[in-house]
Amino acid sequence: MEERRVGHSGLRVSRFGLGTMTFGADVDEIDAEEQLTTFLDAGGTLIDTAPIYGDGKCEPLLGALLAKTSSREQVVLAGKAGLGYRSGEVVRDSSRRTLLDQLDTSLRDLGTDHLDLWQIHRWDENTPVEESLAALEHAVASGRTRYVGISNFYGWQMSMSRTWLAGRPHEVPLVSNQVEYSLLRRDAEDSVIPAAEYLGMGVIAWSPLGRGVLTGKYRGGIPGDSRAADSGWEQFVAPYLDDDHTGVVEAVARAADGLEVTMSHVALAWLLRRPAVAAVLLGARTSAQLSESLAAEDVELPDEIIQALDDVSSPHGWES
Repeated sequence: MEERRVGHSGLRVSRFGLGTMTFGADVDEIDAEEQLTTFLDAGGTLIDTAPIYGDGKCEPLLGALLAKTSSREQVVLAGKAGLGYRSGEVVRDSSRRTLLDQLDTSLRDLGTDHLDLWQIHRWDENTPVEESLAALEHAVASGRTRYVGISNFYGWQMSMSRTWLAGRPHEVPLVSNQVEYSLLRRDAEDSVIPAAEYLGMGVIAWSPLGRGVLTGKYRGGIPGDSRAADSGWEQFVAPYLDDDHTGVVEAVARAADGLEVTMSHVALAWLLRRPAVAAVLLGARTSAQLSESLAAEDVELPDEIIQALDDVSSPHGWES
């Protein structure tokens, strides 16, 4: 699998990353091990995780699998902190205390003494951003992570954060911003992508298949075994099932038919060509689904198809 640098940093990652959000919850130990093996066999290196994933069960499971497969040294382990549960509700807390406590828990559960990339999971309006960023700086200085990044930050937030850290005595750079990005959600192009290009940061794209909608599985309705039919996931998928997104889905389907590839391959190949994208995260329920997505590594889209997809998916009606 092709590797890319994350922005202007020296960190190199596979251009497809393994997303583990459902490990320990929807994905059990057997399926998780199959996915990890499939990913490693394909040449993948980037694995993305967080202490909140799998209702807290993901990282202990992933740590056990990394030990079982003796693969820790061959992967780029990217973690996060700043989201957690309180009284059954998900809360944002990017205070220094919570960030560093979650980092220590992640290191213990993952069975490692450092992460390769550590990210603030979301912007926290209740904590001074300088306090959160100082925790990133401390994590690098203490050897608990090699690189630091952010996740789900707007362009102005990432610009301010990187500038503040760069002006500190240690000059610890922010190397990445992880955001949702797909043919069904291109608002990252409004500010995140331009900021990343200007600042020399890489973008790590999550939900590249539009929360599953770009696979085409919902074109004929909602399958009973799909996330849209699951009460726990219904609201996650629903925004992309309206009429405003139908044209994009059908354009991807036409391109897939013409190229004799799957819709997933078209959507992923398009995203890999976008400016500043360092890696695209793949989340799957089965190793078969993961293998299907990984096969997009070999798909090259003709320029005219890229332009057509740009036009039909543009949120502002302008030509890319």
